[in-house]
Amino acid sequence: MSAQGYEEELRSERDYVAGLYARLDAERARMKGVYQTALREHGATPVERDVEVRALAAEVKRLHVADDGLCFGRLDTRSGSHRYIGRIGIFDAENEYEPMLLDWRAPAARAFYLATAARPEGMRRRRQFSTRGRHLADFTDEVLGRPGGGERGDSALLAAVNAPRGNGMRDIVATVQAEQDEIIRLDHPGVLVIEGGPGTGKTVVALHRVAYLLYTKRERMERHGVLVVGPNPAFLNHIGRVLPSLGESNVVFMTTGDLVPGLRVTAEDAPEAARLKGSREILAVLAAAVADRQRLPAQPVSVELADATVRLDAEIAAWAREEARASGLPHNEARAVFTEIITWALTERAIARIGRGWLTRDDRKAWENLRAELRTELAENDVFTAALNELWPTLTPKTLLAQLYTSPERLSTAGADPALSRADGQAWTVSDVPLLDELIDLLGPDPSAEKADRAAEREQQAEAEYAAGVLDILVGREDSMDDEDHLFAKDLLYAEDLADRFLERDTRELAERAAADRDWTYRHVVVDEAQELSEMDWRVLMRRCPGRSFTVVGDLAQRRSAAGATSWDTMLQPYVPGRWLYRSLSMNYRTPAEIMAVAAGLLADFAPGVRPPDSVRACGVGPWARQVTEDEVPAAIEEFVRDEAGREGTSVVIGPPGTPGAMAASETKGLEFDAVLVVEPERILAHGPRGAAELYVALTRATQRLGVLHRGPLPPVLAGITATPPPARAGSAGSA
Repeated sequence: MSAQGYEEELRSERDYVAGLYARLDAERARMKGVYQTALREHGATPVERDVEVRALAAEVKRLHVADDGLCFGRLDTRSGSHRYIGRIGIFDAENEYEPMLLDWRAPAARAFYLATAARPEGMRRRRQFSTRGRHLADFTDEVLGRPGGGERGDSALLAAVNAPRGNGMRDIVATVQAEQDEIIRLDHPGVLVIEGGPGTGKTVVALHRVAYLLYTKRERMERHGVLVVGPNPAFLNHIGRVLPSLGESNVVFMTTGDLVPGLRVTAEDAPEAARLKGSREILAVLAAAVADRQRLPAQPVSVELADATVRLDAEIAAWAREEARASGLPHNEARAVFTEIITWALTERAIARIGRGWLTRDDRKAWENLRAELRTELAENDVFTAALNELWPTLTPKTLLAQLYTSPERLSTAGADPALSRADGQAWTVSDVPLLDELIDLLGPDPSAEKADRAAEREQQAEAEYAAGVLDILVGREDSMDDEDHLFAKDLLYAEDLADRFLERDTRELAERAAADRDWTYRHVVVDEAQELSEMDWRVLMRRCPGRSFTVVGDLAQRRSAAGATSWDTMLQPYVPGRWLYRSLSMNYRTPAEIMAVAAGLLADFAPGVRPPDSVRACGVGPWARQVTEDEVPAAIEEFVRDEAGREGTSVVIGPPGTPGAMAASETKGLEFDAVLVVEPERILAHGPRGAAELYVALTRATQRLGVLHRGPLPPVLAGITATPPPARAGSAGSA
């Protein structure tokens, strides 16, 4: 195409994209008006109105996020027609809803990602747009279907992967590759495992898969939402903008330390304690710890009543305990069975003593009255209540677990390893969260809390009835008003509206409601860095998603947790036998070849059977290493930070835990930076049984530049790094 022809095409494409934005703005204004009207209307029930308002709010939000990069390409078919591809679908209502812009998830848009020169998918040309906000800067064309042609052109891809990193992960909707698209659109109802080495895009592929599932199964998925589980808060912040940028907001982001509402846990256990808590064998320990709190009296307890003294002995308690356990109810709910049987047995003993002289067997009413009086007297007896609390106490998960950890005797009775012992008042760890969640089911709700909730509900209902009565009075006064144009109370208020002044309605977004509700179930769950999850973590997640619809993302070679996965089959087969699929990604879109060569040498040493991903590019800058003394480390770090501050993009310092000014490798999992400085790799290698995996993570965070500061000799596994000074920044002294 000549330069003049290109400019004419560019002007034409700019006009078309401007027309799309005009339609987007018009639709946005229309939907905003519909939304505002829905907020004012009262024609439906409150529930129906809430559903409509939430749906309209979601549509308004979807139209808003489509503003940046609305259209990113065009397909030309062999027949001569055009298909424009973008973030959302736009249709021409005046022309039988002819598609003016295809949603990237639509089947007709798939060729944009799959077509190659050798397999054109019926397409003649793919045109990719480069945009900045609403401005179409330029485009590149790729002619398809030529004999002997190679794979898809990668100019747009390379431009994206070479671009400086900003704050947060970007979506890849304009540059999805064929191997990624196949996984994104995979129609599998169970668990899909996506494994890939560093930089293969497995996280962003999983998020785009969620957007695709919501597009194709929105009615089934949207009411329950999607849960995304990541390794740490920094990672969740990093990926948090991807789904909203694709128009999806009904998504809850959590770490495994957040899975029990009210807890935000980040502390970690020592490896052995984490391994013990993460194993399914801990279930027997928890069950035994609960059973240990269901006790028999060592000595009979004398309960003095008004007309008799009765004894609560081990025989009665054993019978009551057996019946309560056989009920199958959680501990706190089974307490009612335990209490009922003991109460019946003690009232029988009391009646036998009290009624022997004056009651006949035929005087049923007198017997029933006496039994009722004795039951009331027992319920109000402090000695009896104290005995019940000792033999079958009401327990909370936190109380039970804390008392277990801090008591060597209770640990021994429950068959637990002494390594679980800890000091009283020690903070909860992420390994405790699935145990606390398990105990919620084993113990059941706290009856006192439920009683308070029921009382609050009764109070709210009474206030609602009062509000309705007030409205009736107001409406009844209509005849006292002589202005024929006046507004009556019923014109302004419905009974439900006035009741809402007293009843608190839940107006939170779905994500907020789901995150606060332990019993909320999700339609789909994404688990990132899944190799770190323990068997107990998986039990929690399976409870949260009864339909067992998961996208699981991980890399077994990067596992650092002692309780993490050694194989996907071991973790998943107990829950979804025969219902999980495995897919892998092989191309590294983040790490340049120069850096990956160094990381691959380390990988071969600690995971010789794992093949590193192939980098799609080289950056032309080799990693560097410099040996420093202990005193020189702070100044060398400051020099790196100062130098990178003058460059475009992001940077990070990664070092052993406790290194001033550095992040631990575990805190950078899933993140990426233009430049990385790894401090004292020899200490990272020596830190714990999975130190090599942590160093592998640290080395593969960089997209452009990697430097290493080492105090001792450079570890042999890093022999691929040359001992050269860092490259000078363009424009600085000594630069070429």
